[in-house]
Amino acid sequence: MQENAAKPGLVIHGGAGTIDRAKMTPEKEKAYREGLETALRAGWEILQRGGSALDATEAAVRTMEDNPMFNAGRGAVFTNAGTNELDASTMDGKTMRAGAVAGLQHVKNPILLARMLLDKSERPPHSDPPSGPVLMAGAGAETFAKANGIELVDAKYFFTQERWDSLQKIKKAEAEAAHSGKQYIISDDERHGTVGAAAVDAQGNLAASTSTGGMTNKIAGRIGDSPIIGAGTYAKNGTCAVSCTGDGEYFIRAAVAHTVSDLMEFRGMNVKQAAEEALNRAHELGGEGGLIAIDKNGDFALPFNTSGMYRGYMDANGKPVVQIYK
Repeated sequence: MQENAAKPGLVIHGGAGTIDRAKMTPEKEKAYREGLETALRAGWEILQRGGSALDATEAAVRTMEDNPMFNAGRGAVFTNAGTNELDASTMDGKTMRAGAVAGLQHVKNPILLARMLLDKSERPPHSDPPSGPVLMAGAGAETFAKANGIELVDAKYFFTQERWDSLQKIKKAEAEAAHSGKQYIISDDERHGTVGAAAVDAQGNLAASTSTGGMTNKIAGRIGDSPIIGAGTYAKNGTCAVSCTGDGEYFIRAAVAHTVSDLMEFRGMNVKQAAEEALNRAHELGGEGGLIAIDKNGDFALPFNTSGMYRGYMDANGKPVVQIYK
């Protein structure tokens, strides 16, 4: 590690919502905690050997995409059409380059395609075109993925019984509500979840990555905040790196991830103050959820306004710390 190197730091989340301790079995809680710890170790290993924050966040998110416990990649929730539509994004705070993808149905690890777009986005100034795309969606994104060697899988790879059962439960509640004329209510735990990571590396560079399956029973084609740079993901050296989870429509309207950075840069807030204020702005519009944020010094914030958020960080001794409830 270079002299005067920054102190690496890593924070992750696995989604926020109504997480009822009373309904959580010991086996399920253990699986979530192990999944979070695995993600932390994957990212931390890269940081410890002097690797980049960008590589670390990608690695952490990729392990959660592969873990069916989380609503990303293999454990993604279903749309109202019974399909899985995946979104992801990543941003490098040093270069301000970013890559994002939405509406994928066959890309095994959406975060890898988002990273590829980031890596391909740099072109000389004033070139034609000036840069590669930051955001790609649907069939075009998957054609691009295939052409560039990103692994595609059959849609059945993403199927998990628990997510399918959640869709059926919501559809049943929806039908009963339509018949009775009453509004149907479901828990956040049945609806959404997202995974994300934010890091600072030994060079003092910041990065953030986010991936999601969206919300259960979402309208096919719906895109939330996760692939929107500045809403669900943002990183800027000198301020912070941020990944969000929650009611995407409100996080988009409040530009939550970008707002954390702006509050630090223009209001002089520290990362904890800025994260709380940005989340409050989404909450004032009606949005629930949470976020993770880390600054260049490794100070971090993990605020949420729901009953729980799957989250974790590496402590000062390099030990993983994972938490679920308030």
